[in-house]
Amino acid sequence: MASHSDTLVVFFGATAGANGGKLGSDEREIILLVWQIVDLHEKKVGKLQRRLVKPDSLELTDQSKEETGLSVEELYKAEPLDKVLQQFQQSVSAELKALGRSSYTLCVDGPLIIRQALHPEASKKNLVLPECFYSFVDVRKEFHKCCPNAGQVQDLTLHSMLEYVCIPELPLSEQVMGLKEVRCMVQLSLHILAEPYNHKFSCFEAVKYKLESGACKTEPVDSETVIRARGLPWQSSDQDISRFFKGLNIAKGGVALCLNSQGRRNGEALVRFINQEHRDLALERHKHHMGSRYIEVYKATGEEFLKIAGGTSNEVAQFLSKENQVIIRMRGLPFTASPQDVLTFLGADSPVTDASDGLLFVKYPDGRPTGDAFVLFSCEEYALNALKKHKQILGKRYIELFRSTAAEAQQVLNRYMSTPLISTLPSSSMVPMPVLATPPYLATGSTRDCVRLRGLPYTAAIEDILEFMGEHTIDIKPHGVHMVLNQQGRPSGDAFIQMRSADRAFMVAQKCHKKMMKDRYVEVFQCSTEEMSFVLMGGTLNRSGLSPPPCKLPCLAPPAYAAFPSPAMLSEAALYQPPLLATPRTPQPPHSPHPTLLYMNMNMNYTAYYPSPPVSPSTMSYFASPPGSVALAAQQPHAQGHVASPMMPQHGALVRMQGLPYNAGVKDILSFFQGYQLQPDAVLLLYNFSGQRSGEALITFPSEESARRAVAERANHPLSGLPVRLLVCCD
Repeated sequence: MASHSDTLVVFFGATAGANGGKLGSDEREIILLVWQIVDLHEKKVGKLQRRLVKPDSLELTDQSKEETGLSVEELYKAEPLDKVLQQFQQSVSAELKALGRSSYTLCVDGPLIIRQALHPEASKKNLVLPECFYSFVDVRKEFHKCCPNAGQVQDLTLHSMLEYVCIPELPLSEQVMGLKEVRCMVQLSLHILAEPYNHKFSCFEAVKYKLESGACKTEPVDSETVIRARGLPWQSSDQDISRFFKGLNIAKGGVALCLNSQGRRNGEALVRFINQEHRDLALERHKHHMGSRYIEVYKATGEEFLKIAGGTSNEVAQFLSKENQVIIRMRGLPFTASPQDVLTFLGADSPVTDASDGLLFVKYPDGRPTGDAFVLFSCEEYALNALKKHKQILGKRYIELFRSTAAEAQQVLNRYMSTPLISTLPSSSMVPMPVLATPPYLATGSTRDCVRLRGLPYTAAIEDILEFMGEHTIDIKPHGVHMVLNQQGRPSGDAFIQMRSADRAFMVAQKCHKKMMKDRYVEVFQCSTEEMSFVLMGGTLNRSGLSPPPCKLPCLAPPAYAAFPSPAMLSEAALYQPPLLATPRTPQPPHSPHPTLLYMNMNMNYTAYYPSPPVSPSTMSYFASPPGSVALAAQQPHAQGHVASPMMPQHGALVRMQGLPYNAGVKDILSFFQGYQLQPDAVLLLYNFSGQRSGEALITFPSEESARRAVAERANHPLSGLPVRLLVCCD
């Protein structure tokens, strides 16, 4: 746009839902656009134009019907938004030509119609907005600049501004929504352009065309500019998040995708905006939709943003110094892969920026490669060509490629550089955990639906096991890969895989036995859950049969995250099949009054979850139970006669949910308890003897008060059409 000084186009819009100060907050579509031209030189006005817009969903709220005076029948005959915008351009261009003017600027009463309604709707409908909608002036800010004593900008209204400069209200007969607002804005603009104000419109606001990438510097970040978005689809990129907040200006490098302890995206992101005004508008998009999922938007702090996006690595800073680059993350690279191998894999149709200088290999503190790398591309086309090579083979491994961000690169580098390759046993004291396997478990556990891999290379990761099993990976149970470490916390060369059935386990044992993995052949044997549990708990499985485990926890797979951060006492009613490691029962003498206590280290997680692309919160942050697992309350008298209760994951009060649909996941339960600020790790799904969901769950609330309030408010409310029963377990 050559100049902003020729003309103003006073612009107004209304939606099928909330209008006024809440315009755009409910995602309703635009149904009305009104505009009129003001010649800034001649102080003349053009024809008042009013257009109805046909929304995709022909539904109006009662409030909208009352305010706009429109009906569904009228809107049905109207043109869709893209056609009305074309009419807007043609009408304005024709009038400008008649006036002999060359440029114009939109003038609005507050930014909501542009930032919260027009841009988000156009983004969802994949409409390309004319350039004029990327720059505008706000009549309130212009009036405040002209008359600073009239009040704060956020407190100004058309009525108060007209009253301040003594312009009379329009007659009631002319107070039709849209026409009234545009006429008032035109009158106000002409008044401040004239004597004694002689105002010049100069507070031009811009809408960014695209997200600016870049590394986050380590200087303090204003907490009034940061939000946390939750519930994002796992495949969301920074560009997807930018589109969700279309119309609002995100700071350079201001999208930080959060990773869980496995280095995978956890469905959350921290977003930094250019100022508090844009942050506050972003909060109004709470529970707006990204595709079919609604996104929760909350306030966050600058410290939280820096924790995710900030870093001190000079290597990362140098890598990300090339601005406005598209970043792709590569996972599963062979440890011997060189920069030239990666460049050859990506090919000539996706050239890397500055060749090998556009590659960042992620390494452990001792210099060993992790199999991860980040790649820079100069444009979207090259990045899309690279993404087409997702799961293609490099060497003997398939490579995963995902869109990434500067913040994600920083997080991954921070994570690997600050933690050792193999987790060692914590030095904390052992906490007693009463776990008793009942007789039905022994019968179920004898089913030979597992396989044991013996003789694995010591460098083998779970990705190598999945590649080794090939087409049989589809038959692995969720979270069914278990790596076994020795007493020194190092790989033992053994692993156990839980398959979906004994037949599948038999087929794997037949087809994969003595198949090569790297330089070694691997032995594959069919076994049962019982035998697997013996070994995972420290026992041995050899030709002589089973040797029971010692009464201490062995070194198991490095924990994905802390299994039980701290103990919390529960009532006996709260104990129902927590999905812990299935533990065979030690035979008891007939006269033994109490079951044996098996001591488990509460800071270790026995299982290593097999990898997948970055996952959504609905599949993370809870423990999946192996088949046959069950824990019952063990009543161990204390000196005072109290009962010792098992320990559960978190402090707080527990609520037991009953009657859940069997396909209900963590995300469904969190949605059921919306407004209680629960984290995914507060949800514990319960399983039956067959390893299937039992229709029950335990929910940890921060306090007994909040737990009782949730039960009172949500008891017998439906989840997927089924009424859910709630019971407080904090008595």
